[in-house]
Amino acid sequence: MIATGASAETGTEHVSDQEPFLGTLDIIFLVAVTAAAVYWFLLRRKKQEPPQVKKLSVLPASLRTVDPSFVNKMKNSNRNVVVFYGSQTGTAEEFAGRLSKDATRYGMKGLAVDPEECDMEDMTRLTELENPLAIFCMATYGEGDPTDNAQEFYDWLQAGDASLEGLNYAVFALGNKTYEHYNDMGKYVDKRLAELGATRVFELGQGDDDANIEEDFVTWREKFWPAVCEHFGIEATGEDISIRQFSLEIPEDLPKEKTFSGESARLGSFKKQKPPFDSKNPYLAPVAINRELHKGGGRSCMHIEIDITGSRLRYEAGDHVAVFPINDPNQVQAIGERLEADLDVVFSLNNVDEEASKKHPFPCPCTYRTALAHYLDINHVPRTHILKELSDYTQDPKEKEFLITLTSPTPEGKALYSDWILKDHRDILTVLRDLPSLKPPIDHVCELLPRLQARYYSISSSPKLYPNSIHITAVVVEWETRLGRTVKGVATNWLALKHPTNGIKPTVPVYVRKSQFRLPFKPTVPVIMVGPGTGLAPFRGFIQERYSVKKEGKPLGDTVLYFGCRKKADDYLYEDELLDYLNDGTLSKIHTAFSRDQAEKVYVQHLMRQNKQEIWQILENGGHIYVCGDARNMARDVHKVLVEVVIECGERSEEKAEEYVKKLSTKGRYSADVWS
Repeated sequence: MIATGASAETGTEHVSDQEPFLGTLDIIFLVAVTAAAVYWFLLRRKKQEPPQVKKLSVLPASLRTVDPSFVNKMKNSNRNVVVFYGSQTGTAEEFAGRLSKDATRYGMKGLAVDPEECDMEDMTRLTELENPLAIFCMATYGEGDPTDNAQEFYDWLQAGDASLEGLNYAVFALGNKTYEHYNDMGKYVDKRLAELGATRVFELGQGDDDANIEEDFVTWREKFWPAVCEHFGIEATGEDISIRQFSLEIPEDLPKEKTFSGESARLGSFKKQKPPFDSKNPYLAPVAINRELHKGGGRSCMHIEIDITGSRLRYEAGDHVAVFPINDPNQVQAIGERLEADLDVVFSLNNVDEEASKKHPFPCPCTYRTALAHYLDINHVPRTHILKELSDYTQDPKEKEFLITLTSPTPEGKALYSDWILKDHRDILTVLRDLPSLKPPIDHVCELLPRLQARYYSISSSPKLYPNSIHITAVVVEWETRLGRTVKGVATNWLALKHPTNGIKPTVPVYVRKSQFRLPFKPTVPVIMVGPGTGLAPFRGFIQERYSVKKEGKPLGDTVLYFGCRKKADDYLYEDELLDYLNDGTLSKIHTAFSRDQAEKVYVQHLMRQNKQEIWQILENGGHIYVCGDARNMARDVHKVLVEVVIECGERSEEKAEEYVKKLSTKGRYSADVWS
């Protein structure tokens, strides 16, 4: 009890001795309040402390849960052979896988590796292994460039000065002889590794896709492994037996949303589209226009416009658009029926090698129908290793012997493969039909077939005129084999069905691939464009680019086009459009060659010979020349004409003329976007 009045000022003397100053309840209350105050104070201070920011390190999606060191993987699994691949269409990757499996025949263990998914500086650590061997399957892309997945490795080789002494290596190069820079990437890797101190155990192998790259590879491979045995002092340990790389799993009661339905990499990416869009995440672009360009002649050429509004896709005139096609559903169904398989069964193929970076051969799980339609190239002629593995499922001894002979590396086997498979263009379905006793399980067929690749088309528009659409100009491919079987191009026949109907626009998965095929920065620089047939595609974009500049009132240099086709009345592509550009001064001249409108065939290279002085004048004035189209004949002939122009008009020797033309190329004044 507390005293009142004056007594309160004199202190505690007047407090009664009968009661304590604080009661039990008072003490409990004060403790609770104090604890709450301390807790609040500390919590507030904690919240006010500046956050600790950690440095963000972003790895490629495929590496976020795995060790990027291929050397560590090799150590963990007792391997000493690594096979790197630089692959644009999948062939180099396929060859790398075959070489990796080969190693087991010699008491070695191999690992196939994508250089894009690992740190290539680790190559210097390969000497930590016993008898290390690195094999490189390197394709050349474009104008002697590395493939997309080998670009960083190429940059490292160019910039690096690492010592590779003690490393044994071999290189197999993949290319096409119709291109000027045949196998340049493989040649460079072979030369550069030696310069860095590595030991070449076998000569550079060279595969020519214009001839028979399978035979080139098999021939090199059969000599390569004996050289490896001699170098390391080892012998083959067993027979050449087939070992499956993937095991089959049939998941039970898997929800539909957990299965792939054609996506390139990310499950559900077609339902929930998120930029940026690239090879692993293509954009489902609506087809706004699909119209016929040919006016007759029996063939078909499509002009397609795909809408990229809101996609954040950006392109420049000269770039390529990649299209992911889908196989003919009738052909898919026919394979299922021939193999007596239920195509709607959901399955997964899982790599038996735990150290392999590639856990599945394609996105899994999915149905067999999805795999055959979206992921596997069922139209590709099967290579020898596929037929060899399938021979185990042949019940007729004669048919089995036939396949064994056909896949053998002997001269007889190579000739038989070339004649029966390549010349008749037998795909997997044709092989299955022609060999009735061949009854492989569908999952093994899916494991063996190569991946269906994106198709690349030169974009035939300019963003200056069409910022929200990409144009494609493509001939529908269809031809007959010598046995009378019709072969159809996968992508063009699929695209031919993509017509907007009743306001509904079908979609196609696409992304943009950048190119070095560019107009000069200054529009006053004169240009010559040589593009017969659909080779006109990128030049339509170039012309639109220059038209845009002209509309702004800026001066233009001479813009000369050489175009050719079979008949003026049938397949003169964009005729009215080109004549309008000629009339308004965007085009200075159009030289046209209609090869079948007269008795003697006339091509663009013939017209160039007639205009040597004009070409020389443009070149001497700092002009650029561009070529697009067939690499095998047209591009080669155009190159010859250019050399002739320099010899005759520039009064140079053939050797000096070749040097002149080569200098044009190295300076970016002579560019080619060609195909075979």
